[in-house]
Amino acid sequence: MTFVSRLTMAAALALAVPAALSAPAVAQALSPGVGKPLQEASNLAKAGNLAAATARVNAARSAASTATERRKVAEMAAFVHTKAGRWGAAAQELESIGAPASQLAPLYYRAGQLDKAVALGKKTGGVQGQTIVAQSYFRQGNFKGAADVYQNLIKQNGAREGWLQSLANAQYKMDDKKGYLATTERLIKIDPSPARWRALLVDMKNGQMPREAKLALFELMEQTGNITKPEDYQEYAKLAIVANQPAVAKRVLEAGMKSGAVASTDTMNVKLLEAASKRAAAAAAGASKLPKDAGGQLQAANIAFGAGDYAKASSLYGAAAKAGGATGDQAKVLGGISQLRAGNRSAASATFKSVPEASGFNGVAALWALYASTNAA
Repeated sequence: MTFVSRLTMAAALALAVPAALSAPAVAQALSPGVGKPLQEASNLAKAGNLAAATARVNAARSAASTATERRKVAEMAAFVHTKAGRWGAAAQELESIGAPASQLAPLYYRAGQLDKAVALGKKTGGVQGQTIVAQSYFRQGNFKGAADVYQNLIKQNGAREGWLQSLANAQYKMDDKKGYLATTERLIKIDPSPARWRALLVDMKNGQMPREAKLALFELMEQTGNITKPEDYQEYAKLAIVANQPAVAKRVLEAGMKSGAVASTDTMNVKLLEAASKRAAAAAAGASKLPKDAGGQLQAANIAFGAGDYAKASSLYGAAAKAGGATGDQAKVLGGISQLRAGNRSAASATFKSVPEASGFNGVAALWALYASTNAA
């Protein structure tokens, strides 16, 4: 795949796993040799004195003589272990007294004993059990297994944001580009916020792609409110200048300075703006002399695009794309952006989808198509 997602397992980690088990009640029927140290262990653990709490649990264990007492000792030991983050030890204590799979599976998952977590998660069933199985599979590198479980959860219970995030992450790891984009589209339909788009776009920006494709990606970052850092404005402007779109660089820098995101007194910013302004003026002055071949049409389209005349730009990009050549896919992407900004959403979607899958522009075209389907231009 040509891009990476920051959609991680973080949201899905909201399992039904407590930070620590509740302290078990200490029954009055326990003998003083067991009941008293267990009560002390509970108080010490709640106060954070885990070493002392463990010592009191061990004292109670030595004195326990009945099944009830041994059970209470194991429950308190599990409570102390979870307070200390010793999830495996807590699970073993509870397993020794026949605790149900639903209680053991989350603990073994937290302990990193994933084979046990999978087996117990399958026994647990339901949302909790399936989620533990899916997350365990993901951590084991079984991305296909994880994706299958998340798809089953969504089918049975409806689309939840955390499951969709985790499904997208698994699909990315499987290099399932089509599935990843489909899942991401569902996520963005739920939440088309700048933060949601940022999860897609920032990592893609750091990936390998043609320079002109990266410029189209910056256009989408700007469109979704994700050009916020001075270095983003500078990189965007530099790319635009090198890609023969100096008017875009001029617009971007001026917008950044107006918003205060870019320092108007910074020497580099001033020089960039001067260079962009001079090149934009020269390009506009020479527009009438451009040849009518693919390269000339593309440059004329860039001039119209930079001037914000998107209807004219879409027509010129269409002509450049039709002429073919090495810049055909670039013209399609920019033509689609122009169509979208000119208010022709359906034509823009068709143009974005016409970029071949093998093209270096396909990834950014797919994201622009997603934007066109989920947002107003």
